[in-house]
Parts: sequence; C-alpha cells; structure tokens
Amino acid sequence: MSAVFEQPSLWQRVKPVLFGFDGPLSVAIVILAAFGLVTMYSAGFDHGTRFVDHGRNMLIALVVLWFASQVPPQRLMQLAAPIYCLGIALLVATLMFGITRKGATRWLNVGVTVIQPSEILKLATPLMMAWWFQRCEGRLGPLQWAAAALILLVPFLLVAKQPDLGTGILILSAGLYVLFFAGLSWKLILPVMLAGAAAIVTLIVTEPTICQPGVNWPLLKDYQQHRICTLLDPTKDPLGKGFHIIQGMIAIGSGGVTGKGFMQGTQTHLEFIPERTTDFIFAAFSEEFGLAGTIGLLLGFTFLLMRGLFIAALAPTLFTRLLAGSITLSIFTYVFVNMGMVSGILPVVGIPLPFVSYGGTAMVTMGLALGMLMSISRSRRLMQS
Repeated sequence: MSAVFEQPSLWQRVKPVLFGFDGPLSVAIVILAAFGLVTMYSAGFDHGTRFVDHGRNMLIALVVLWFASQVPPQRLMQLAAPIYCLGIALLVATLMFGITRKGATRWLNVGVTVIQPSEILKLATPLMMAWWFQRCEGRLGPLQWAAAALILLVPFLLVAKQPDLGTGILILSAGLYVLFFAGLSWKLILPVMLAGAAAIVTLIVTEPTICQPGVNWPLLKDYQQHRICTLLDPTKDPLGKGFHIIQGMIAIGSGGVTGKGFMQGTQTHLEFIPERTTDFIFAAFSEEFGLAGTIGLLLGFTFLLMRGLFIAALAPTLFTRLLAGSITLSIFTYVFVNMGMVSGILPVVGIPLPFVSYGGTAMVTMGLALGMLMSISRSRRLMQS
C-alpha cells in the first residue's frame, strides 16, 4: 500500500511564522513599549522629533525581533564564531583608525556609515561563550574555563581602552552570566563578591581623604576618579558632574506617591534634568508618575525577566540555556544600572533604560536580543510538538 501524505495548506505553513511568538514574553514587550512611548511623549514632545523617532526606532526593533525569531538556535550557533571574530576585528580597527569624539575613540567609518563596533559585542560575546560551552559540554576543565575567560576579556579590555565604561560593563556582565549558568563554582564567586563589598565600604569610609584635590588613584583616569567621588558626595561639584545626580534625585523625590501628573513635571520641562530623553529619563518618569508608576514599570520589567528565565530553564540545549539566561540577566543589568545611576547609588556611566530611553542602536540591539529569546522559546515548543 502506498502511503498518502496530506500536504499542509498555505495558511498552516504561514501561521507559525506570523504567530509563533512566545505569548507571555510578547505581552511583557507590549507593556514596556507602552510605558516607553508614554514617557517619551511627555519628556520629548518639546524636544524636536524625539517622540516620532522613538516610535520609528521601536518599529525597526520590532522588525529585527521578528527576523531574529525566525533564525533557529542551530543557525545561531553557526553564526557565533564569525560574528564574534568580526566584532573583535572591528574593535581592533577602531583602536587603530577610529574616530575620536570627546576624548573617546569608539566610532569607525566603514565607508557608507559610521558604526560603534562595541555594540556588536554586547550580544556576540555571550553568543560565542555559549557556543564554546556547548562545544565543551561534558569535558569542562581548567583549560576550557580559561579559554572562556579569554573570550570574555578580549572584547572587554578593547572596549575599556576606548574608553567606554558603560558598554564595557554590559559586555563583562553578559559574559559573567554565561560563566555563572555554565556552573562556575561559588568558591570563586563569593571571594569576588566579598572583595567588591569591602572595596565599596572602604570607598565610603575613606571618601573625605581619597577625594581630596591632588590625590591620584591607580588604574583609573582622572574623569573616572572624579565620577566616583561625585557619586560619593554630589555636593562637591553641584554645577558640574554632581548636577546630574542632584537634579535626578530631586525629580524622583518630588514625584511623591502618585506623581505630578502626565506632562506636568516641572524639573523635566524647565530643563533641570539633563539628558531627560536618554540616560536620565527615569527621573522624568518618576517625577510625573511617582512611586505608583515606578512600581508599575518595575513590575513590567520583572514580568519580562521572569519569563526570560523561564525560557532559559526549559531551553532544550546547553547553548540555548546559557544564551537565554545571559540575555535575560543582561536586560536586568540595563535596568539596575540605569535606575541606580539616576537614583544616585551608582556612577553615571551612560546606560539607557530599555524601551524607555531614546536611542536607535540600543533599541535595535534590544530587539535582536529579544528575538533570540523568541527563537529559543519557539525551538522548545517545536521539540515538544
């Protein structure tokens, strides 16, 4: 007897492509995008075309997300090494031939446009490290761990050399998350955490002495030292570096429980908040929507992060687990560092708030990362069906 196979209809073939997204993750993205659009309209309606451009950037990121979600994880593994090597080559080229602006060499002219190669490494580094651990699955030894550390340190050091502390932190944290999910021993993690805590306490206690004029810190440039000292005591430079922190804290505190109301923020619209549509947009949001709005925004991010970790926990392979976990916690790093620096508990390092801050490159990078999460979630459902 000859078997008869029923050919799937056109709709059956197109439906997974159009609607095969992770439902809860999609809901979280829509909620946060709504927060971002409302906030940008208020903070940027009198700031040129910021709101329109922000909406355009979101649409571009959505297209990137859709295309990335169609790429199966197996293909992502094949692309990991080429993308990483391309990113490293561009960073080296930036170091040698890059464009310098405001004392930082972060941009490279590639003929048709000017790019910032460090943005590529935000995703290329965890992608490469996840590929490496997948390749070494079942035979991890000191040599394999050392190689993984080298994969992480090369882009981090090249970006730190530019210098670009904000992007360097994002690359380093993304790689460290991969190491953590790959099974890095707590015997190595705890000493580093304790040393970091001890260093912070030492900085706070010795601030009156080490932040005096003429005191130079080893390994740090003057502006980096000044940035940390300003964080410890913003009143030392109230009209300079401390101005950002002071005005941000005033805006957040003045919002109270319910906020001053949509488009009613005085600190925002009287131009007291610097970078109110980019790095310090959280201060503008908190002033107008208060504690209640901030809790709503945090719940939106928490929903997104919990769904991302759920996808990572159920991912079918080591590569997809490591990649999904790193992407999710990298988004946490964006949120924590941005809110921390605006609130005055972390140095100002120029990291945007996902979905809310203005910035085309950051938005597209976020769309690509979330598209990879969608792809990983889809691969799990396909394997189960």
